[in-house]
Amino acid sequence: MVRFLVLALLSLAGVIQTSASPTQASEPPNTTEEQPPLGTGSLSFPWSHLRLPGYIVPLHYHLKLHPNLTMLSYSGTVRIELQVQNNTNWVVLHSKGLRITTATMLDQNLAHLSDQVLPVLHNPTHEQTAIFSPRVLSGGQKYFLFLEFGAELGEGFYGFYRSTYRTSTGETRNLASTHFEPTSARMAFPCFDEPSFKANYSISIRRSRAHTALSNMPVEQTVVLDDGLMEDRFAVSVRMSSYLVAFIVCDFRSVSATTASGVKVSVYAAPEKWQQTHYALKAAVKLLEFYEKYFNIKYPLPKQDLVAIPDFQAGAMENWGLITFRETSLLYDPATSSASDRVWVTMVIAHELAHQWFGNLVTMEWWNDIWLNEGFARYMEYISVNATYPKLRVEDYLVDTCFAAIGRDSLNSSRPISSAAESPTQIEEMFDTVSYDKGACVLHMLRHYLTDQVFQSGIVRYLRRYSYSNAHNQDLWDSLANTCSEEEFSSGEHCYSSRQAAKNAYLYAGEHLDLTTMMNTWTLQTGVPLVTVTRQGSRLLLKQERFLRTAHPSDPAWPSLQQGFLWHIPLTYRTDTSTSIHRHLMTTLTDSVDVGEEVDWVKVNVDMAGYYLVHYDGSGWDNLIQLLKDNHTALTFMDRTHLIHNAFQLTTAGRLSLDKALNLIGYLRSESHTVPLLEGLGYLEAFYRMVERRDIPDVTQNLRTYILWYFRDVIDRQTWSDKGSVSERRLRSELLSLACHLGDLPCLKQAQHSFTHWLDSNSTHNLPADVAETVYSVGAQEDTGWASLLQTYTHSLSETHKRKILSALASSRDTNKLTRLLELGLEGEVIRTQDLDSLIAMVARNPRGHHLAWSYVQKYWSTLVDKFQLGSFSIRNIIIGTTAQFSSTEELTEVRVFFKSIHEQASQLRVTEVAMDNIQKNILWLQRNLGTLRSWLDQQID
Repeated sequence: MVRFLVLALLSLAGVIQTSASPTQASEPPNTTEEQPPLGTGSLSFPWSHLRLPGYIVPLHYHLKLHPNLTMLSYSGTVRIELQVQNNTNWVVLHSKGLRITTATMLDQNLAHLSDQVLPVLHNPTHEQTAIFSPRVLSGGQKYFLFLEFGAELGEGFYGFYRSTYRTSTGETRNLASTHFEPTSARMAFPCFDEPSFKANYSISIRRSRAHTALSNMPVEQTVVLDDGLMEDRFAVSVRMSSYLVAFIVCDFRSVSATTASGVKVSVYAAPEKWQQTHYALKAAVKLLEFYEKYFNIKYPLPKQDLVAIPDFQAGAMENWGLITFRETSLLYDPATSSASDRVWVTMVIAHELAHQWFGNLVTMEWWNDIWLNEGFARYMEYISVNATYPKLRVEDYLVDTCFAAIGRDSLNSSRPISSAAESPTQIEEMFDTVSYDKGACVLHMLRHYLTDQVFQSGIVRYLRRYSYSNAHNQDLWDSLANTCSEEEFSSGEHCYSSRQAAKNAYLYAGEHLDLTTMMNTWTLQTGVPLVTVTRQGSRLLLKQERFLRTAHPSDPAWPSLQQGFLWHIPLTYRTDTSTSIHRHLMTTLTDSVDVGEEVDWVKVNVDMAGYYLVHYDGSGWDNLIQLLKDNHTALTFMDRTHLIHNAFQLTTAGRLSLDKALNLIGYLRSESHTVPLLEGLGYLEAFYRMVERRDIPDVTQNLRTYILWYFRDVIDRQTWSDKGSVSERRLRSELLSLACHLGDLPCLKQAQHSFTHWLDSNSTHNLPADVAETVYSVGAQEDTGWASLLQTYTHSLSETHKRKILSALASSRDTNKLTRLLELGLEGEVIRTQDLDSLIAMVARNPRGHHLAWSYVQKYWSTLVDKFQLGSFSIRNIIIGTTAQFSSTEELTEVRVFFKSIHEQASQLRVTEVAMDNIQKNILWLQRNLGTLRSWLDQQID
């Protein structure tokens, strides 16, 4: 992830070396009463670990900054109050790319400890700086470290960086903003840049009169300086980790409102996008009020700002009191934003506001447990938006989250939720599907197992107990399992006992649940379990194993891949003889439950509340296929969706024949719910795109014919409008997009008509937002249409609108146009650099562009890493986005050779293994299923 910069050594002449001998993190280095004279070049860097020593703790930062938006640089000073725990002559902290010009040590009375210039040593590899004090810093005492520093405003998306926006008159304006998570606060100011080093911050920022300065806290005082500049002095922050510090200097406009509890909420955007801020303001107020009630903990700051940053790599960042967003994640334009855009904006705001408690108030001790932040925030999106905006039907999207997690987790290259991570690149890679999506789905399973009330009271206890401090996995399990009263718990007493077990909702088979043991099986081991169900008389025989899509029980390596894997699975099941949900905790490799002789069918994992797959052995799948055919509403829409997902996943793994999975979705002609309909359709579309890319004409043509024939009625029912519920609008958007891609003549005719009307209006006519991307994609196939779309893209003030246009431009069948798009992405003017990774993935999704995109990545790999950092989501998106299309051994070899050519970087990335696993999965799917698919389609077409 990190491009190591050689830091300037300004206070000491001579060669700086990193100490070769390891030092324990608890030990202060090189402590002596007598020190050699300064400036002799005899000092070497005193610390050799990636993690900072623990013998000095920051208490309070006094940070002053003066950014110059004309020169694109800034200067600053920081005075850090330190608590020294052991005698030492060294202070080691983080710094990257900063010019430190002065270093001074002061005692607790602010008196200088030395009249000499203090040496400043740098270890660029570890992004650390060490300051040498000739006078020993005594354990148990407080001191102040004062540093003067400067740097350029960054060109990328990390640290304190420059962003720009263009007005409708063509003027380019600068602003400066920050993004520190996970390890980039050190790029903005010298600091102890690890989550456990929480401190208070007093921040002052100098600016011109034309600009506004924002930080985590409200402005307490503004002073007019002699040179006409203004200095905003912000209120002292609460105790927080360095990665949550934020500051912005801009000329944005805002809208504001106040919550019921008196918190001022403001949404900021570039002046000409101000009208797009109103939806976000309403949503933020509503969601903040919900969280205060749900967590029963008042939001601790007096204000909450949400700011749309024009150049922003992530979706959003939860800086305490000053959340920053990509514009597409915050701004909502009713004229150009679709139903899905509204859901996205609402969910991202919900996610970041949840972080104000999960992550900000209580922070994981180290990045190995980042899921405690991200998994909770992802899950709270669904809880909070479901409660505040029920018409958005966000529960429909939860299945997609869990299916995405299973997709990653069923590859051998997956990792445990809680994983070791030390270097910045390793830490950056922790922000992935496992931390976010699997974390959320495991919490969903736990909530359903413990009951809503027990889950909620447990996480409130967790938040109260560890407020303004750091926590581990174990702290969460203890909080959820603790049966003390609030007073007993707050006093630190541990009163968890079997005598009190009856107070809990954890009683199964008369035994008290060992929550830690159970949850360790979900957070400390890799993978997702498969439960195979076999009916034998009145009993249901159960067997669990690790589910893998790239391995089969017949493979020689199978026993080793299964060795040591065991989960404590909270099973649920439903039968045709009862409306109740049955529960059973499976803690062994094999087990059984009694369901009764009279039961015809059993559906295990009710409403997919559990994070596991189910395989029905014997006649189990046939019984469920018949049930769906005869009376699909006997099962809930979630259960129907779950069956479709599990069947096709088992097909990929070679555990279920493809024709059986295809027969399962044969009932979809009668399906009225969007979620199972889109799930089944999604698999057919994925198969179509695979055979289309592989250029297998007979299967491609027959599958196209089958989809358009089978789903004819539901396609014809779609209107080219924005009317209907969110679910109906989502179905319309996805179904019409697929129909036009398949060459459906009525779809193409209507899209072309709408596009011509749009062109004739000189691009002023607003198309229905839900179908705009489909219309643009059809229009983009002609030269005139493509050129008009590119022109509109250049001048549009709506980022969601631009994203739809970009997707359409990338769908062109003209490879010269695709090459031109990639060139524009690399230039970063017309197409912003922040959108380059998405553009590459869009081009790769195009059958005419997938090899083009891959060649582009190989050619410009070094440039892409420079722009995005090695372990970043953008680099991972580029790698997966380009290689996920491949399905041949030749392509796998080509990818492997490329990764070998960049071995030094590739060896630091998990995503390279994921990419190769994905290709192997595609190869196996074709080997196992292409013949079956061809035969099945022949029968259907006949």
